[in-house]
Amino acid sequence: MLQIGITGGIGSGKSMACRLFQVLGAPVYDADSRAKWVMANDLALRAQLCEAFGVETFDATGQLNRIYLAQVAFQDPAKLAQLNGLVHPRVGHDFAQWAHTQRAAGYAYVLKEAALLYESGSYQQLDKMITVFAPQAVRQARVLRRDPHRTAQDILTIIGKQMSEEEKVSRADYVLRNDDEHLLIPQVLALDAMFRQQA
Repeated sequence: MLQIGITGGIGSGKSMACRLFQVLGAPVYDADSRAKWVMANDLALRAQLCEAFGVETFDATGQLNRIYLAQVAFQDPAKLAQLNGLVHPRVGHDFAQWAHTQRAAGYAYVLKEAALLYESGSYQQLDKMITVFAPQAVRQARVLRRDPHRTAQDILTIIGKQMSEEEKVSRADYVLRNDDEHLLIPQVLALDAMFRQQA
């Protein structure tokens, strides 16, 4: 079974591409949402997070206090690196367990979707990489429409913390162009057929 990563900067359309793969029957592991689940449910990780960032990391009901954690970690590069160092290995373990169940179910390939596959180093456990590409101006316009609570500066700040699109494209095995000039569906259909043949 092929294990394929799919990434792209904010607003590139990687979630849309993943929905298309899912329609074709490919299981997709959403690393960002699973990271939230792992942080809330992995007891050893919860203890490490509280030790590193304080008991306020979880609220009175035991839920992850994402606003607090973002305020503490995202403003300090050292704390952000510490957070990633705690969370990414546990998400990698969770993905490995998930992929094992998909292999047992007989799937030809699975996708792991994450914004930071290269930055976290988790791309190294995958067989191939897809980058969903769109020019920055297109991405900014999409995010402003999708997330009216964000400002143009918010989006630029997020983009500034992610690897450049050019670097992601140069590292990718496959590039899906979602730039409002190329149709996304035929590109996904072609990759799906190729992955099934390779598997």
